[in-house]
Amino acid sequence: MSIFEIIMLVCFGAAWPSSIYKSYTSRTSKGKSILFLFIVFLGYIAGIFHKVFYNLDFVIYLYALNSALVFWDITLYFRNYALDKQIQT
Repeated sequence: MSIFEIIMLVCFGAAWPSSIYKSYTSRTSKGKSILFLFIVFLGYIAGIFHKVFYNLDFVIYLYALNSALVFWDITLYFRNYALDKQIQT
């Protein structure tokens, strides 16, 4: 376990609620990059696998929380994308 890894995950994790709030309230996918969200999600999943296979400790919960928040934002992206399509037609 590294204190720097914990700080990084807490700082990154603190940003996701505001991103989710913006996605939820804006009701548009404009300005969001689904590729970016998938890359970040993949990074958190890789962190979870690293913890499971090489260094299992409580920090895995931070990875799991962050990946859940990113997944929630991805879900909102697709909802907002569908709403954008409805507006266009």
